[in-house]
Amino acid sequence: MRFAVTKACGGGSSGGKARAGVLYIAGAVIETPSLLLSTRKGLPAFVPRDLLSALPSPGSHLLHVSPIHFMECPASETISNIGGLHQMLGLQQHILVAAASDSVESLPESESTNKLGASFETPCGRLLVKPAKYMEMISSMKPNMWASLADEVPAWVPEKRNATSVDRTLRWLDDCLAMGMKAGIDTLGAIVGGSSIEERKRCAKEVSRRNVSGYWIGGFGLGESSEERSDLLNAVTDCLPEEKLRFVSRLSLPEVLQGVAAGIDLFDSTYIYHLTLGGLALVFPLDILERDSWDSHLHYDGGDCTKINLRATIYMKDTSPIVDNCSCFTCQNHTRAYINHLLNVHEMLAQILLEIHNTHHYLGFFHSLREAIKGGKFQVFRQQFIDGRRSLLTTAVACS
Repeated sequence: MRFAVTKACGGGSSGGKARAGVLYIAGAVIETPSLLLSTRKGLPAFVPRDLLSALPSPGSHLLHVSPIHFMECPASETISNIGGLHQMLGLQQHILVAAASDSVESLPESESTNKLGASFETPCGRLLVKPAKYMEMISSMKPNMWASLADEVPAWVPEKRNATSVDRTLRWLDDCLAMGMKAGIDTLGAIVGGSSIEERKRCAKEVSRRNVSGYWIGGFGLGESSEERSDLLNAVTDCLPEEKLRFVSRLSLPEVLQGVAAGIDLFDSTYIYHLTLGGLALVFPLDILERDSWDSHLHYDGGDCTKINLRATIYMKDTSPIVDNCSCFTCQNHTRAYINHLLNVHEMLAQILLEIHNTHHYLGFFHSLREAIKGGKFQVFRQQFIDGRRSLLTTAVACS
């Protein structure tokens, strides 16, 4: 794995650290900022393997895999005997990034339990995962990159718990590195610290001293405010070397723009998964820099005007595609009315079609985002996205 920053924005703190880069890994060239498609058991939720090729590439070749999904079945030995996840899933051309992303239940503060491991919600219930077991799974899966175990905590825990999360995460990182066969190559060191800026800085500085190839920044999307999130992200990236990759989990829209402004390179797509589960479809314009306003014919149905709720009755007879001129499989072959029908009769094809469109649209958003950074216009892009979203929402509320 090799990463290089190709364009960095200068100027104010609101967007001055945004950067474009290139990730060279497993023969692939991935431009950043980029999206990792979140998976369940190694494959994107609701998207069949044969339809992955219909998504824009090479962005769709990045897959985020949670080792925790493989805690009980199949066994690590079985995966290893097959040749790893690439062979088992038939995804030899894809890049697999393993990170165990989950909120961690606070464990009793005692010497005996403090060294056990992380507590994760697994398909078999909440289980402890020790570093040795975690590295056994990583070794069998053979991902292209992997993040060390992290003790993530929500924003409301006391300062003492934040400090404990950092201590545990650093200890687990050292344990994982000691057991890893490549001694830090392709390893993302986990950075946590809850809502404490000082603990976040301490963790970032300590992890940056370790022999790792990049950083996985956890503990976001767990109750922090927008202002806290921006300050925490910037506090972390200020302490990290410029030349290494940075990956953060659980940021949705428009929060992902905060991450880009702080200098983050990779983001997961759990946001898409939750949209699809709710019957929501992304519809905001992608040519943001070419527009003075968002003059879309959106119906206001209680959303934030970046998406529509296709369960709503107003779409029962709407024979238009989700987004005009969208080239995704769903928009080329199906209508809003058909997806509305599928949703209301609880047919799983609805989620498949929605996930295809939402993934395609979100990948298009990241493409526009990269082009804005390369053109030195990230802050304009960010402001026009926020202003367009706000003006359309205001107009829709006034008309309702």
